Amino acid sequence: QFPLGRRLPCDIYWHGVSFHDNNIFSGQVNKFPGMMETVRKITLSRAMRTMQDLFPLEYNFYPRSWILPEELPLFVAEVRMMKDRNPSWKPTFIVKPDGGCQGDGIYLIKDPSDIRLTGSIQSRPAVVQEYICKPLLVDKLKFDIRLYVLLKSLEPLEIYIAKDGLSRFCTEPYQEPTLKNLHQVFMHLTNYSLNIHSGNFIHSDSVNTGSKRTFSSILCRLSSRGADVKKLWSDIISLVIKTIIALTPELKVYYQSDIPAGKPGPTCFQILGFDILLMKNLKPILLEVNANPSMRIEHEQELSPGVFENVPSPVDEEVKVAVIRDTLRLVDPQKKKRKDTHPAVPPKLPPCALLCCRCPSVEQEASEELPEAALPSLCLKQVFPKYAKHFSYLRLVDRVAALFIRFLGVKGTTKLGPTGFRTFIRNCKLSNSNFSMAAVDILYIDITRRWNSMGIDHKESGMCLQAFVEAFFCLAQRKYKSLPLHEQVASLIELCECRLAAVRGKRLLWGCG
Repeated sequence: QFPLGRRLPCDIYWHGVSFHDNNIFSGQVNKFPGMMETVRKITLSRAMRTMQDLFPLEYNFYPRSWILPEELPLFVAEVRMMKDRNPSWKPTFIVKPDGGCQGDGIYLIKDPSDIRLTGSIQSRPAVVQEYICKPLLVDKLKFDIRLYVLLKSLEPLEIYIAKDGLSRFCTEPYQEPTLKNLHQVFMHLTNYSLNIHSGNFIHSDSVNTGSKRTFSSILCRLSSRGADVKKLWSDIISLVIKTIIALTPELKVYYQSDIPAGKPGPTCFQILGFDILLMKNLKPILLEVNANPSMRIEHEQELSPGVFENVPSPVDEEVKVAVIRDTLRLVDPQKKKRKDTHPAVPPKLPPCALLCCRCPSVEQEASEELPEAALPSLCLKQVFPKYAKHFSYLRLVDRVAALFIRFLGVKGTTKLGPTGFRTFIRNCKLSNSNFSMAAVDILYIDITRRWNSMGIDHKESGMCLQAFVEAFFCLAQRKYKSLPLHEQVASLIELCECRLAAVRGKRLLWGCG
């Protein structure tokens, strides 16, 4: 462990919080640059909304969301309109602060007017979502699922899902939300960090009982009741792949900024925590994605007032040790050189430590390491590119991001300047008598100004990826008016890629000349 960093090169760097914990120039790092920003509640909601605009049926696993404060008037108007259409509709909404974690600052409301009574939204942006009122219950308790997902590579995209996860239970019997029970967090919020303070929380030595259980124990219970567990797993895998597809465009922009192509740098992998809720009909709903899921395998127990000790948690140990162990097996840089050996499981880390794994020669380690055959089978299952053919059509925004990155110009930046945007329009031949370069400039200024006013990122000026995607959609709708949005966007992408390939071909010919 190197809390202050380390100068000697290593094969694997295990950072505690983010990619930027230390300066790294080689090897593999267990964090992607920009991941923490990309999975924040507002950024995730924007990414999911973009995909819902393109593919509404494929992305109906994410609750309808509004971003506060800028969409508060829209939220109020849409709720009023839906109530006018259906007077019997009595919705509940959940408000989640953008930077909150472990249940901090989350609360339920029945009406948009309640938001104004709960502090300053201006100083703490938030996401408000439709609350899932009819979740699946086990032992009359609401629960969610924490699944561990390994993003092994961004380009090419490689995703693994752990075969088991954690089921985290509320500690009071569930009732549908009413004005009387809205504030009962132990009934409505599944966060472990909240429920552990409940007098009803049960620490169990069994993976099948208590307030935290393995997901596999829940699946066994559902299977015994005749539920189609295979379909449920298939739906969860689909949800995970689609969510990662929604996140990769933003991640690629951050990646090229921190690790420019052609320059020496590390490769990245990351374990993500997916929080999923099951509805009564077993449909999985994505709650959020955690960039730094807890890997603790013990909990604090109070022996006497103010005196605590760490007690092992068999449920956490069974799931998390396997995830860490098999992640290291999959990213092991020496795997090709020595097929029959395996790196040791790392020690538990303090929150902000840096772990550096140096792989000695085979001769030194052969006596200490276990042969691969002696280890348990991998708990991580590859789902992409294994199922790529079923999901590749969804990767339209990925291709838009590739165009964005191509015209960024200056390496290390994440925003497109007006010259870069004009060059994109000119090289793709998108301007004409009905859409002049003056109109191009107005489009750039209007969209960029609006996105910058939302306080996305003021570190550098220019058009962010989300703003470019919006501009691209506008151009696609202008050019292909009669098609559905996803076909409009796909048609414009193909046109741009074709014309840019022709430009590149001409430059190659000129170079040869």
